[in-house]
Amino acid sequence: GFLQRNCTQEAYWSEPFPPYTIACGFDEGSSKGPEDQKSYYSAFWRVYTAGYAASVTSLITALIVFAAFRKFHCTRNYIHMHLFVSFILRAIAVFTKDAVLFADETMDHCLMSTVACKAAVAFFQFSILANFFWLLIEGIYLQTLLLLTFVSDKQYVWWFIFTGWGAPTAVIFAWVLTRINQQNTGCWDDDENGVVLWIIKGPILLTILINFIIFINVIRILVHKLKSQEGGGSHSSHFVRLAKSTLLLIPLFGVHYIVFAFFPESTGLEARLYVELGLGSFQGFVVALLYCFSNAEVQSELKKQLCKWQYQEYLNFTHKHKTLSRENSPVNYVTQLSLLEKNSPKRKTSVYQNGVTSV
Repeated sequence: GFLQRNCTQEAYWSEPFPPYTIACGFDEGSSKGPEDQKSYYSAFWRVYTAGYAASVTSLITALIVFAAFRKFHCTRNYIHMHLFVSFILRAIAVFTKDAVLFADETMDHCLMSTVACKAAVAFFQFSILANFFWLLIEGIYLQTLLLLTFVSDKQYVWWFIFTGWGAPTAVIFAWVLTRINQQNTGCWDDDENGVVLWIIKGPILLTILINFIIFINVIRILVHKLKSQEGGGSHSSHFVRLAKSTLLLIPLFGVHYIVFAFFPESTGLEARLYVELGLGSFQGFVVALLYCFSNAEVQSELKKQLCKWQYQEYLNFTHKHKTLSRENSPVNYVTQLSLLEKNSPKRKTSVYQNGVTSV
C-alpha cells in the first residue's frame, strides 16, 4: 500500500496515513501486539512449511512409482503425473516467494519493489493456475473415458498437455503485461482491483465452473451405467475408482476459492490464511494419496515387487550359504589334501623312480 503525509501550516509533517496496520495488511482490530503477531505468523509459517514439505515428498515418491513401473505408463497416469508436477511447482513457488520477500527482516515489505520479488509472485500465480487447469484436465479426461468408450485416449494426450501448461502460461503472460503497464507497484502481491484482479481469478473460476458441470454430468453417467450395467465388471470398477478420486478433488479444491474470490484480499485475512496456506499446503499430499498410495493397482504392484526383492535376497543368501558350506566341509578338506599330495614334488619323484626300476 501507499503512505502519505501532508505539510501543515506550521511547516510540520502530519502523521502518515493510512496507518501502517492498514497499509501493510495487518488487522487493526486484532488484540495481538506486534510481537504477538510476529510469533503467530512465525508459528503459522512452520505449519504450512511442514505441509508443503510433506506434499513435495509424497508427490515425488508418487512420480517415481509411476515412472519406475512400466505397467503404470498410460494416459491416465501421465495426466496424474502432470497434476503432481503442478503441485510440486506450487510448493517450490511458496518457498521461493517466502525466501525472496521475507528473507531480510529489516526490510520494509511495503516498500519492496524488485524484479526478483515480482518474478517470485508471478511464478506463484502461475503454479496456482496450473493446479486448477490440470484438475480441469482430470475432469475432462474422466468424462472422455465415460462417453467415448471405444475411442483411444492416446490421441488426446498432447491436447491435454497443451491445455494444462499452455493456458496458464498465456494467462500469466497477460497478467504480467497488464501489471507492468497499469499497476506496476510493490511486489505485485498487493490488493488488486478492476481488470487486473480478474485476469487471474476469472480463468480459475471458469475452470471451477466447468469442473462442477463435469461433476454433475459424470455422476449422472455413472448412475446410468451402473443401473444398466453397460460397462460390466472390471471396466465399471475401474471407472468408479477413478471417478471417486476426481469427484472428491473437484469440490474439495474449488469451494474455498469461490468463497474468497468475490471478497477483497484484506477481508477475512486470518480465515484466508488458514484455508489457502494452512489446509492448502496439504493438498498435494491428498492428491498423491488419492491417485497413487490408496490405488489398489499401485498397492498390488508394490507388494509384488517387494515379494520379488525378498525372494531374490533369499536366493542370494541360500547360494552364498551353500558355497560357504561346500568350502568348509570335511570332504572338501580331504579332497584338497589329496590334490596337494598328488601334485607334490616327492610324489612325482617316487613315481618316476618306480618307473625306472620296472624298466
